[in-house]
Amino acid sequence: MGFSSDVLTLEVNEHVATLWLDREEARNAMGSALWRDLPLAASAVSSDPSIRVVIIAAKGPHFTVGLDLKEFGGGFAEPKSSKSKAAISAVTYKAVRAMQDSVTSIANLNVPVIAAIHGYCIGGGIDLVSACDIRLCAADAKFSIRETKVAIVADLGTLQRLPKIVSAGHVAELAYTGKDIDASRALAIGLVNAVHGSSAQDVLAAANELADEIAANSPLAVQGTKSVLAANDGRTVHEGLEFVARWNTMYLQSNDLREAMMAFVEKRPPVFNGD
Repeated sequence: MGFSSDVLTLEVNEHVATLWLDREEARNAMGSALWRDLPLAASAVSSDPSIRVVIIAAKGPHFTVGLDLKEFGGGFAEPKSSKSKAAISAVTYKAVRAMQDSVTSIANLNVPVIAAIHGYCIGGGIDLVSACDIRLCAADAKFSIRETKVAIVADLGTLQRLPKIVSAGHVAELAYTGKDIDASRALAIGLVNAVHGSSAQDVLAAANELADEIAANSPLAVQGTKSVLAANDGRTVHEGLEFVARWNTMYLQSNDLREAMMAFVEKRPPVFNGD
């Protein structure tokens, strides 16, 4: 696959890839290496046709404590430069956009992405899991849109994606206060699909079970379903129906569909190849 990183690890087991946040010594704080390498990991996944589902999990006691404030804070030192404030602002804008694109690389994957969350999931962690399709967590998980507590407006996707996951009132409360919420509150408001056990191992096992269930289906159909769901944004029902009609016109006559019909007749589980 050719992917390597000091802060991420990518493992593939049959049709399921696990992308690990792997900076345990820093509680998976999100620094420049993460923003640089996340799109590279997404590209590696996209280039492997055997991968049907991605799990994002984390090594160590926490999913992530969010933005690496030690690294980020260095950017506020008085610049030793003759550049104008406008030029400096342009550099900041470019950096923010690059980090946004990094998170968006996960949202843009054509396969389903499951977040398996334990411990702290703070700040940039919410940006990342909001870009996933499904979120599972352990009972020890704590979530926070922490940016207002450090005088920042969340700018990597939380304020854009989270209102499509939970209601506007909950988003406003969490974003304005920066408060922590526990797994039970996250489940109650729909931020996570389910709470599994009390440890990282428990939620990872649940994520793998769900991933295997998804991967057993036709990858053409699963990826098509993800594309159709994404295409609904900004479209009327009529436009969405037109989109899925055109999609199925292109892909309905697949070998996977033929296999599904044959398996039904022969009373056996289907084996899909994605063609």
